[in-house]
Amino acid sequence: MNRVLGIVGAGKLGTTLGLAASDAGWQVLMCDVAPIDVVAMIVEAMVPQAQLVSLPELVARADIVLLAIPFGLSDQLDYSLLDGKVVLDPMNYWPAVDGDVAALHGWTGSTTDLVALRNPRMRIVKTLNHLGYNDYAADARSGDVPDRRAVAVATDDPGAGELVAQLVDDIGFEPVLVPFDRSKLLEPDGPVFGRWLDAPSMRQLLGVTPARPA
Repeated sequence: MNRVLGIVGAGKLGTTLGLAASDAGWQVLMCDVAPIDVVAMIVEAMVPQAQLVSLPELVARADIVLLAIPFGLSDQLDYSLLDGKVVLDPMNYWPAVDGDVAALHGWTGSTTDLVALRNPRMRIVKTLNHLGYNDYAADARSGDVPDRRAVAVATDDPGAGELVAQLVDDIGFEPVLVPFDRSKLLEPDGPVFGRWLDAPSMRQLLGVTPARPA
């Protein structure tokens, strides 16, 4: 059975990841707050195999809900819809784009820690934020290629981490599962942000060791 990726946001990151997932065999659903005719043209041009749906339908059908929206607008999403869902957060805080976000005043955790508080029943995963959107096309490699570019997958939910790691693998990158408390290290001022790293280097910089076979 095909996995379903629901992407909230039809900007550069959302459409790039949507196309990569679609090409990898995932069914892709998309929605956006922009006028429907504008979004429809974008999706048809950039992710032609995707289906444009409402947010409630996207949430109901998706195995993973990916939040590809500006962080500064992320508090406007109805997080009550996301009970029990695997929620992938690739958002970063960019002051020039997002402006002043009052919730970050004095905040010492990651932005994903803040997102998680909006609905503690979400199965939150931080990933796909420490590469540029263009890297997902330029650096994708099949699984049989050694030393692929690594992508960290930060979560404390093993089932959610396994599912999101499969998505990361399918779109051409080596998933590195790390504890959720490493999510702040994936942000723009962190040690792995924007760097081309293989899996061992990623683990070393994030202070994790590979899981031993059972």
